[in-house]
Amino acid sequence: MSTIALYGATGTIGSRVLDEALRRGHQVTAVVRDPAKLTTSHPALTVTTGDVLDPASVAAVAEGKDVVVSAVGGGDGPGHLATIGPAAESLVAGLRTLGAAAPRLIAVGGAGSLRTPDGKQVWDAEGLPEFLLQIMHAHGDALDLYRSVSDVRWTNLSPAATIAPGERTGTYRTATDDLITDAGGDSRISAEDYAVALVDEIERPRHIGERFTVGY
Repeated sequence: MSTIALYGATGTIGSRVLDEALRRGHQVTAVVRDPAKLTTSHPALTVTTGDVLDPASVAAVAEGKDVVVSAVGGGDGPGHLATIGPAAESLVAGLRTLGAAAPRLIAVGGAGSLRTPDGKQVWDAEGLPEFLLQIMHAHGDALDLYRSVSDVRWTNLSPAATIAPGERTGTYRTATDDLITDAGGDSRISAEDYAVALVDEIERPRHIGERFTVGY
């Protein structure tokens, strides 16, 4: 089983990644600013304080782990702009200080930069609100950063166009840069099955140094 450092464990996606990893027997260290906000209790769970925006803090938390998972968000659009890119920079910088012993990094990404069937990208659709565009481009900029990195083993996992709490089916499809849609043209994944895919990637690495996406 893997030892995992998880940022964003109290969020919609991060909490489900936490649950999925624990149910499979992994050892998880949840890295939070306020431990009181994490109500999950489990023998394989350790809670520690840390700052994803501080490379030294990242290095201290990551040392000795197998995988670092970043499921941090920023709430609204400006919050994402202030968090996602800086977090990516800090995670890379912190892991670099650990050299060859650094754990893998798996970061929750966004759907905005995925290609649509018409050859455009999701964020090119008309009528998208500004806050959503800000969230999409924050994740897109972070992905650009990761793609410039060759000395840290990173993976970026983009959800389908719609991700929300729902059912854990344990089934999903994957692609690299193309939006996954069903027969009706819908692109969706439950947060639970997204977490299944992420923990599957921890257990069976298939996308080191690249982005992939999941959907039904």
